[in-house]
Amino acid sequence: MQVTAMDIYRLLPQTNCEICGEASCMAFATKLSEKDTQLELCTELEDDQLEKLESLLAPAVRQITFGIGDKTATLGGDEVLYRYELTYYNQTPLVIDVSDNMDDTAFQDRVKSIEEAEFERTGEKLTLDAIALRNVSGSAEQFAEVAGKLKKSKLPLVLCSMDSEAMKAALEVVGDERPLIYAATENNLEDMANLAIQYECPITIFVNNDLEKMKELSRILRAKGIKDIVLDPSTFVGDGIGDTIDNFVMIRRLAVEENDEDFRFPIMGVPAITWLYENDDVQGGIKEATIAATLMNKYADILIVHGTNIWELIPMLTLRQSIYTDPRKPQAVDPGLYEFGEVDENSPVLLTTNFALTYYTVEGDLKSGKANCYLLVLDTEGRAVDVSIAGNQFNGKSVTDLIKDSKIEDKVKTRTLVVPGLAAPVSGEIEDESGWEVLVGPRDSSAVSDFLLKLKNKV
Repeated sequence: MQVTAMDIYRLLPQTNCEICGEASCMAFATKLSEKDTQLELCTELEDDQLEKLESLLAPAVRQITFGIGDKTATLGGDEVLYRYELTYYNQTPLVIDVSDNMDDTAFQDRVKSIEEAEFERTGEKLTLDAIALRNVSGSAEQFAEVAGKLKKSKLPLVLCSMDSEAMKAALEVVGDERPLIYAATENNLEDMANLAIQYECPITIFVNNDLEKMKELSRILRAKGIKDIVLDPSTFVGDGIGDTIDNFVMIRRLAVEENDEDFRFPIMGVPAITWLYENDDVQGGIKEATIAATLMNKYADILIVHGTNIWELIPMLTLRQSIYTDPRKPQAVDPGLYEFGEVDENSPVLLTTNFALTYYTVEGDLKSGKANCYLLVLDTEGRAVDVSIAGNQFNGKSVTDLIKDSKIEDKVKTRTLVVPGLAAPVSGEIEDESGWEVLVGPRDSSAVSDFLLKLKNKV
């Protein structure tokens, strides 16, 4: 159940001292409930009050960070089953695997491609988050040697081996970088637990489709004082992922709805297992991306994948970006006046909304089309053109106000405004309110550059 501001307020000193920077304890409680401030800012708390509040504010799913310094990845921290109830905060780290039996050139090339993978969407740079080193060689010495090469990487590390001796050898080399240990099983639990304690590393429990056994192992690790645990109930891909989804959903329900302490941890999915069943690069990549997307939608807090083709990564990265935006707050850019290319007093003036996806699509099309124009961005509270027209944020008065506030009339001699094709229903209203001539442009911004060229030739 989501913690309310009143739940928090009852445990605060209620002195309204304002030391925290808020006008009252209720205002501070509201900010805490919305994750907009830190509990530590309240210096008036007694020890027992602080302990109760920390327990109350702890998310249903423990937040875990692996890595150190600037090379860290954070997972978990969820409080709700459905993002519309609150939102999801820590994006699912996408971890790419490398093997310790690769030749050095192939190894370095793969690590470099993982580190440099970067895509931009709606003004945000989308990147990969960590590297998973697999002990394919079976050699503890080789595993440790290759792990040492990754100390120079700018990404945090997941060490993948069921062999506790190999894990120990690798941790002797990179344990100070706090990698995520993968994995503790029923057969190696004691040794892996001791390594997690010795090196203060988070640890993953792997159990093959047996949540009762997972609960037992989780309880053992917790009894040893280990707090940073990740749960992997196994990713099944050969006969479909139905069992995997069922396990993920059950674990998350036990954490959020039942408050089961043994399951209040992040969940790991391993779509990379796809490649045990697929030899074709295209089919394997499509299947892996599909499985990764499905698991991300069903509570996967971290994913280990193998494919690095751009067409496989982009769907996962863009889906993740969409899931981890706040559904209650539309993505928006700053309204106002923007310039593209070389502009002067004769440059055309275009209009769009401040919905981020709309703006960055238009921006990309204008830049790729080498357009020279002004772009007025209307504050529609982050709504797209058709939605903002229906909601009356996109109307004659709001556009007229934008024209005046932007001072575009001081920059151009013309009084012609090109509006999106979807804004045709309010074009007459904009003309009446603003006194500008309104031209209805194309519905798709990819056609804007051609539209402007034809407009220029008519002049």
